[in-house]
Amino acid sequence: MITMRDIIVDGHPNLNKVSNLVKVPMSFSDKRLARNLHEYIINSQDEEISEKYKLRAAVGISAPQVNILKRMFAVHFDFEGILYSYVVINPEYTYLSEEMTYLPGGEGCLSVDYDTEGLTPRHWEIEMKFLSFNLENNKLEPKTLRLSGYPAIVFQHEYDHLEGILYVSKLFDELPGIKPAFEIEVIENIEEDE
Repeated sequence: MITMRDIIVDGHPNLNKVSNLVKVPMSFSDKRLARNLHEYIINSQDEEISEKYKLRAAVGISAPQVNILKRMFAVHFDFEGILYSYVVINPEYTYLSEEMTYLPGGEGCLSVDYDTEGLTPRHWEIEMKFLSFNLENNKLEPKTLRLSGYPAIVFQHEYDHLEGILYVSKLFDELPGIKPAFEIEVIENIEEDE
């Protein structure tokens, strides 16, 4: 089971290195790593487990974040009723839109253990092909996903880890002319004089 002490943080040299392709067929240790990465995300989203093991919540985690330089990451999140739950092996972009976007309020990362301010530009729409590790039958299945908005941001963030890039290396105070991936609803709390 992966815990926070297994996750390396900004300043560790391996977070700035390009990862190696995962050999196919996958080794036993690579299959175990795939399962452990996916399990971390599930555990981090479970209130009881995350509290017990002091896990930071995440929607994605990559192999380089646990100090293993392999082109593998896992995601697990629900967005607008669609569950994105994959272990992604050897991903490649096949399309990147010219239109850009960003996550309002900024991104976060398990490997960045300090507060950050700023916005990270991302492509609004991407297409990615990869081998999907099926957790039920331990087999690799070729997959191509076309993603836009928030899901595209998550996949780009994790892909960047495989390229040795942390989001903090491309922060901007503002991104004029670029629309956010979604609007954050601001609810004002107005106190009335009695």
